Amino acid sequence: MSKRDYYEILGVPRNAQPDEIKKAYRKVAMQYHPDRNPGDKASEEKFKEAAEAYDVLSDQEKKNRYDRFGHQGMSGNGGFGGGGQGGMNMEDIFSHFGDIFGGGRSGGGFEDFFGGGRSRGEKQRGIRGSNLRVKINLTLREMAEGTHKKLKVKKYVPCNTCHGSGAKDKSSYNTCNTCHGSGYVRRVQNTILGQMQTTTTCPTCNGEGQIITARCAVCHGDGRVYGEETITVDIPAGVTDGIQLSMGGKGNAGERGGANGDLIIQIEEEPNEELKREGNNIVYDLHISFMDAALGTQLDVPTVDGKARIKIKPGTQAGEIFRLKGKGLPNLNSYGKGDQLIYVNVWTPKNLTSEEQKILEKLRDHENFKPHNTKGEKGFFEKMKDYFS
Repeated sequence: MSKRDYYEILGVPRNAQPDEIKKAYRKVAMQYHPDRNPGDKASEEKFKEAAEAYDVLSDQEKKNRYDRFGHQGMSGNGGFGGGGQGGMNMEDIFSHFGDIFGGGRSGGGFEDFFGGGRSRGEKQRGIRGSNLRVKINLTLREMAEGTHKKLKVKKYVPCNTCHGSGAKDKSSYNTCNTCHGSGYVRRVQNTILGQMQTTTTCPTCNGEGQIITARCAVCHGDGRVYGEETITVDIPAGVTDGIQLSMGGKGNAGERGGANGDLIIQIEEEPNEELKREGNNIVYDLHISFMDAALGTQLDVPTVDGKARIKIKPGTQAGEIFRLKGKGLPNLNSYGKGDQLIYVNVWTPKNLTSEEQKILEKLRDHENFKPHNTKGEKGFFEKMKDYFS
């Protein structure tokens, strides 16, 4: 079944401002929250659907990509998520979007807003790890074909001794006396509208429901240690300079079993001395001699994936543009490729010998060596406009 439009899911126009998107998501999440619709699978799916839509539309980078490519642009490649929540469970969504309802990662979040506890008995587990950012330099060829990169990332990883729990052993826990193991506390306040009940994360155990009595000797109760991980990054064909890709769960490990952060990968294009990029097109400046322009020749020119031979016709003028169809870069997550455009520069010699000068002097007044404009011939800027339009 095809995915619904994210703007349609939240009920906002395509030019909606961030505050409008946030307000709309809050409304939809209230309507379909599982605590308000216990056992209703349809409502739970709509709740997840709204979370996915908000994740994309609230992030300017993801929103721009979605506006340009639609759902196809959010699918990513090889484990990249453009923003979809396909692999997230309900706890992940609660932790990821709790700030919308004022609770944050470790706060009551949805529970504060609805005035009740987690009906399914869910407890906060640890603290989510932070995101990491890395840069990857790519050549034009790697951008055109896609590639795999192995990165050694220094980051927090789960402690192998306590397996991320932070405790010395399984018996090194006590039930929290403040929340009695529930992970949250309820407060009743008298207001002019009557009694109001709110639910917040337990301040003693931070929502975990238990207290560590004996800490792990290696991580000292943190559940993680600083280390290194080798991560294979799959770069899809058609990425551009400045684009960001994300790998869910590949950031810093969370504290005491909390969810991992994400790895944000920023793409940077390595300068190419011969080829320049214009959108999905590749531009190359070809310098030829006056003799080659007048008599014609065949030359090899560099391309993204090697070389190509082109034919220079006799009488080729400076400023002419040749097109190599499909020799540019592909569109990200869509069909079609750009072209390679070859701009002809006719090189004029600066230092001539006396013999060379005499030869050219003899030719100077010949009719065929006098410049003239062919009627109806387009100028350079008109040609460029045609190629890039």
